[in-house]
Order: sequence, then structure tokens, then C-alpha cells
Amino acid sequence: MKIRIAATAAALAGLTILGGATQVAQAAPSEPAVVQTSQLSADAALKVADAVQKEAAKQKQRVTVAIVDRSGATRLILKGDGAGPQTEESARRKAFTAVSFGKATSELSKNQALAAIPGTLLLGGGVPVTSDGSPIAGIGVGGAPSGDIDESLAQAGLRALGSLS
Repeated sequence: MKIRIAATAAALAGLTILGGATQVAQAAPSEPAVVQTSQLSADAALKVADAVQKEAAKQKQRVTVAIVDRSGATRLILKGDGAGPQTEESARRKAFTAVSFGKATSELSKNQALAAIPGTLLLGGGVPVTSDGSPIAGIGVGGAPSGDIDESLAQAGLRALGSLS
């Protein structure tokens, strides 16, 4: 018992010494220490979701729309009346995939290696929202009988943003 305690203490002391020798990388003087990023507003996210659901109603589709921010965090999920239980997760994962790679999920579906990345879904229905050429959000739609329809609905949401994307 004493040997085990001594070995643990020695290991922790070694980690402490190593930890003390570690240097934290500092930003070069010309690089800012704080970086600001663009984010889709809550009002804009609601506008997108409303446009998706209105277009889905015109096409008689029951879908869920998800909007995620640049880091993939969920900003909004709106499950339409009659949308199936699987639609929430598929819409969120499509939005995550679109913002992660800055491309529509239909474009990414040919690269099946991406499927190994947790949280991705390589089915049509996800589109990125960009500002100044960089992705700032993702729109995902799930629930229509094909990814092409889901993606057309996501594109309707993107159009609701006007010149932003």
C-alpha cells in the first residue's frame, strides 16, 4: 500500500514538474488576442424557419428545420406538424455538416470518408449560410421523401435571408 502511494505521489510530482516547464503559446504581437465572429441573429433564424415551413406546406411536406451556428451548436429547431420523430436529428446533423464544410450536403455526399466524422450526415437537405465568404450557420431540413426536396426547402430558407448568403 505504501509503495503504491509513493509511486502515485512521484508520478504526480513528475507531472507537476513537466507542467511547470510547459510554455503557453502566445499570440504574435500583430495578431489580436480576441477574435470576433459573425452570427445569425435569432430573428433571422426565425425568418429562415418560417420560410422553410411555408414552402413545405405549399409542397405538402412535413419536415423539421434546424439551424446551427458556426460551432455547430443548435440555435433553433422547428418541427412541423406531422413531421416524424427522426426528422429532428437528421435536420440538425445536415445543418452541422453544411456549416462544418461550407457546402451543401448534396455536394458532400460523394465523399463518404466524411461519414466517419461524428455528427455528420451526408444526405441532401443541408445548406451553409455565409457572410463575406465564410460559413456562419447551417440550415438543415429533414422529413421529405428525398434529400432533393429537403434541400430545396433549405434553399427557400436561405433565400429568405436575401443578400446575406
